Amino acid sequence: MAKNTKIADKKAMFLNPKEVVKHIDIKKHDVRPLVDAMGDMAFQAKNLHRAANIYVKMLKDKGCSIYLTLAGSLFSAGLKDVVVDLIKNNMIDGIVSTGAIIVDQDFLEALGFKHYKGHPFVDDNELRDLMIDRIYDTYIDEEDLRVCDMTVAEIANSLEPRPYSSREFIYEMGKWLVLNKKGQNSVIRNAYEHGVPIFVPAFSDCSAGFGLIHHQFHTKGPKLSLDSAKDFLELTQTKLHSQQTGIFMIGGGVPKNFTQDVVVACDVLGIEKDMHKYAIQITVADERDGGLSGSTLKEASSWGKVETTFEQMVYSEATIAMPLVTGYAYHSGAWKTRKARNWNKIFND
Repeated sequence: MAKNTKIADKKAMFLNPKEVVKHIDIKKHDVRPLVDAMGDMAFQAKNLHRAANIYVKMLKDKGCSIYLTLAGSLFSAGLKDVVVDLIKNNMIDGIVSTGAIIVDQDFLEALGFKHYKGHPFVDDNELRDLMIDRIYDTYIDEEDLRVCDMTVAEIANSLEPRPYSSREFIYEMGKWLVLNKKGQNSVIRNAYEHGVPIFVPAFSDCSAGFGLIHHQFHTKGPKLSLDSAKDFLELTQTKLHSQQTGIFMIGGGVPKNFTQDVVVACDVLGIEKDMHKYAIQITVADERDGGLSGSTLKEASSWGKVETTFEQMVYSEATIAMPLVTGYAYHSGAWKTRKARNWNKIFND
């Protein structure tokens, strides 16, 4: 007992409830004068200014539907409320994300857990002994993540055993949060309540994966499974229901490629749709290794995915650039006259 108390006390030193990561509120900071001033600078300041104005153009274009793609450790770093505000204020119509952001970070906090301020210069072996996971300078309690895993398993156990797209399963997660009166300010719950679909193409690569293998391992008879082709078809259907489309990309990876590919998917189906009319990306990846995350939007045009008139790369870390671009667009007020797409109705009607 004394040993366990000692471990708990040491763990509490790292997971200090007074030192939790707080999410920035773009509504409180009118960054337009700053971003406009950056437009008269050079390098990434000028690129960020142009990206912010392209986002405003997307919002003003009444025929344009907007995808937000998310990759990297964003919500653990304090960007969750930015996305919640984009949903609540009809500034995006669909989300394509990594699983870690949606499940390990958003759903984790929806269950009442937190991310904690930490330090990169720490003994990671000691953290492992204490069941503390580190994301650069933030900490997560591994025991909290296990609760997240098992909650996903609980949801899976309650559903009809059939193939689901990630969007369908995340929709059920949002419904679960509402029924259990949890996560009022979570991305999953707000997306559910506002008809904004969330797609996670690599859904098993996160806490959801642990929950789902627990479900499949312990369930006798028919089991719930994920259908990645259904995922892609559903995302493609959102493109088919849109006149024009724009993408606001944070990071790269699978969400970036998945969303760009819907144009080609339409062509494969024999239905001609325009390339994405608008595209902006915030990334720290480099294009010179040929990787997708850093590949330019001009390069995407060669694949027939993105037009080159309104595209902009911003080479910056997301915690710096995303609040500036979204804050600029929010305070422009361009979203106030947008019509909600409520894409979930495509699949639920």
